[in-house]
Amino acid sequence: MTAYTDRAGLKVASVLADFVETKAAAGTGVAVDALWQGMATLLEGFTPRNRDLLAKRDALQAKLDDWHKANPGPITDMAAYQTFLREIGYLVPEPAPFSITTANVDDEIAVMAGPQLVVPSLNDRFVLNAANARWGSLYDAYYGTDALDAAPARPGGYDPVRGAAVIAAAKAFLDDTVPLADGSWANWAGGGLALADPSVAIVRRGDDILLRHNGLAIEILIDPTHPIGRADPAGIKDVVLESALTTIVDLEDSVAAVDADDKVAAYTNWLGLMRGDLTASFVKGGKTMTRAMEADRDWGDEVLHGRSLLFVRNVGHLMTNPAVLLPDGTEAPEGILDAVFTSLCAMHDLLGLGTLRNSRTGSIYIVKPKQHGPEECAFTNDLFDAVEDLLGLARHTIKVGVMDEERRTSANLAACIHAVKDRIVFINTGFLDRTGDEMHTAMQAGPMIRKAAMKSSAWIQAYEARNVQIGLACGLSGKAQIGKGMWAAPDMMRDMLDQKIGHPKSGANTAWVPSPTAATLHATHYHRVDVFARQAELAQGPTPGLEPLLTIPVAPLGHNWSDEEVREELENNAQGILGYVVRWIDQGIGCSKVPDINDIGLMEDRATLRISSQHIANWLLHGVCTPAQVDAALAKMSAKVDAQNSDDALYEKLTPDSIAFKAARALVFEGVAQPSGYTEPLLHKFRQEKKAEA
Repeated sequence: MTAYTDRAGLKVASVLADFVETKAAAGTGVAVDALWQGMATLLEGFTPRNRDLLAKRDALQAKLDDWHKANPGPITDMAAYQTFLREIGYLVPEPAPFSITTANVDDEIAVMAGPQLVVPSLNDRFVLNAANARWGSLYDAYYGTDALDAAPARPGGYDPVRGAAVIAAAKAFLDDTVPLADGSWANWAGGGLALADPSVAIVRRGDDILLRHNGLAIEILIDPTHPIGRADPAGIKDVVLESALTTIVDLEDSVAAVDADDKVAAYTNWLGLMRGDLTASFVKGGKTMTRAMEADRDWGDEVLHGRSLLFVRNVGHLMTNPAVLLPDGTEAPEGILDAVFTSLCAMHDLLGLGTLRNSRTGSIYIVKPKQHGPEECAFTNDLFDAVEDLLGLARHTIKVGVMDEERRTSANLAACIHAVKDRIVFINTGFLDRTGDEMHTAMQAGPMIRKAAMKSSAWIQAYEARNVQIGLACGLSGKAQIGKGMWAAPDMMRDMLDQKIGHPKSGANTAWVPSPTAATLHATHYHRVDVFARQAELAQGPTPGLEPLLTIPVAPLGHNWSDEEVREELENNAQGILGYVVRWIDQGIGCSKVPDINDIGLMEDRATLRISSQHIANWLLHGVCTPAQVDAALAKMSAKVDAQNSDDALYEKLTPDSIAFKAARALVFEGVAQPSGYTEPLLHKFRQEKKAEA
């Protein structure tokens, strides 16, 4: 049972009240009594608006459902469909041309291009790894992954054959991106250094060399006494790349935070990051090791930021949390709690209360996900105004990143950006959530095409291109990030190197990667592509229209799949659902590398779960499959998931009576009724049940 404390008419979980009063507010100058009173006033004003916005989602969905029931199958009259969407307020008028006015933005966001990490806030070790991923060894990234087309390292210590291939690849990268005026890096013997491109800045620190190319730093570390440097003609022991320029510390899709204890754990890690004093201890090789945040990098006259610039991703508008109860006994909107408490924690950075700094421009960076349209973005803008007033912050201190991941947002993106034009620093395509929303929005239109076929749907190409073109038209280049989504296969780095260069080529000045090592490898793409030059080229082109974006991936009327195709689709989806949900419910793991049906480890979070559960729910609704077929797939895949987790000492087997299995089944059989197809309400319900059982 949660213990509560009365604060200004609110019932605040005692663990949260203690954290806020003794840690988060300490030293900020924010009086605790005034904070709680302001919080109560803020909740009183914004909670009804929040509820109204959610009610509008439901009302629009009901109208969409009715329309699709009357007009089943693919859209045959796009003009009539768009007229209908405008009549119900789903599509809104485009704003007149404008440019965002965001000020005081750190360089990592505004004028640099590079990888972005997303890390679950509840795992302190992972959080520190991500914060410290600003710099990464290219030698290590090549040596320890499949990025090289060379034999893997032989066991038993350092493999010199593998090492030689790594060094050759790293020097080939240097030849491609920062070539010498004469000769190759492979033969450079040290001493004087002349580059083919005189615009590349060179800084020397003793023998070490710092190069700046495409706005990113490359460190060439020289030590002829080092085991690696000894065999190098110039004594080079490593090539270190500026890697994860920014990191999103996630309180949303990648965590399982369902109560006050979970929220306080997440806020505590965020506070530690903002103060620079977060540490994590763990056992490795029988020894206890402690990880801390990296210091800045001293290059004499130039000091380079040692850590990734940190965003925090708050939850969206949907969920409430029992950490705070309103005077009527209902739970407070979780997004409002996050806005206040993550901003309060970030004041430690703004005021220099800790040992290290995050923002050097005095800004707080919050990513706001799962917003449906410009009215919800305007709500966020007003909420952040109110939080700034509550905490005594200057207007637009709190910056916002808008996830372009819901259909109504992508269809009205310019209007969404306009609603937050004075504080926006980020737009990012979220293909996975966008796919889930695509299916739920048109749930009644008919059976959706198979999940794998979604990736070649007409709307996806338009969605990705519109995100860039509209961002450029709204003046984001040089002021904000235009981002792309996650590479979901952390063990497939060679494929990532081949494919993910498409993101900077598309004009995105950041894209998500699943690990610090992946960040270092993806950083090579930003040396090969001048993103801001590419943005200037793209800005001259047209923006794809609404028609392809609104083309629904529904199967033609009368289309049938074979029994084998239906079985394959159900089992693939069921395995993914179970593999993710069992960890979420039983162990509180919100994001992890989950083996797929072919035993390939893929990064899974609630967005992937939303797709799989909505897809089966859609096929059930339209009679493509039967409840018995779904239950058979869930039963068969339970055994598969049990086998895949056989080495996990904490794993609990899936049975029809297990809470995790019931949660997975509910996500499918109750999927049509879930708000926007989101998985959070059911996940939270069953996770709370599991915690109560424990």
